[in-house]
Amino acid sequence: MSELVQVRREGAVSCVTLARPEKKNALTSAMYQRLIDAFDEASREQNVGAILLTGSPGVFTAGNDIGDFLAAALAASAASGESAGGRFIRSLAKFDKPLVAAIEGPAVGIGTTLCFHCDLVYAAPSARFSMPFVNLGIVPEAGSSLLAPQRFGMAKAAEYLLLAEPFDAETARDFGLVNAIVEPAALYAHALAKAQALAAKPREAMLATRRLLRGDPTALLARMDEELRVFHERLRSPEAREAFLAFMQKPKG
Repeated sequence: MSELVQVRREGAVSCVTLARPEKKNALTSAMYQRLIDAFDEASREQNVGAILLTGSPGVFTAGNDIGDFLAAALAASAASGESAGGRFIRSLAKFDKPLVAAIEGPAVGIGTTLCFHCDLVYAAPSARFSMPFVNLGIVPEAGSSLLAPQRFGMAKAAEYLLLAEPFDAETARDFGLVNAIVEPAALYAHALAKAQALAAKPREAMLATRRLLRGDPTALLARMDEELRVFHERLRSPEAREAFLAFMQKPKG
């Protein structure tokens, strides 16, 4: 699955690219595991100062591959364990180095919620963010039920999590999820330059400042645990099964 998550070095930056364009970079368990490995490698490697996360041209990610996601999540729930997707979410919260994202096209579900964990996010005008968890009969993840109200305020968080309304790059910038909007031809180079600038800073001062900005992660990790507990309850509900079945039967286009 490594070819679907491509990892390469650009100086002191580990560049991680979702590369499943025929499926709009929909994430499978194997892809999540490769992402976990890439984050672990970057954390251990002394010469890596930051990660740049992006997708194949024109699309960031359509979120989870629904068929794979359901099988993995139900198996993890039955075993009282945690899926690869759940482990990746924790790796986002625990990653200790700067994380930069370059977003183009759809950023669905985890494609949006991971942005809350990034230090810098740059988006093309085509970027479109959405968190449609309620539409599928489930609940938010990646701590977004805590982080979205902190970032957007309660009214807008309700709009994006309860109504599940999508929002564009300009809205994301205005509400502080995105640092800047960059034309597609320049997006990757711009985000890479910012990641390289972070990686070039005095390392210990950078990491200490990042920890101070983020504060104690205890509340965030506790909220992730609560989200996961409710998520598994919802996943076994008739309402969620009906919603997922309807989604999978929708014509693709």
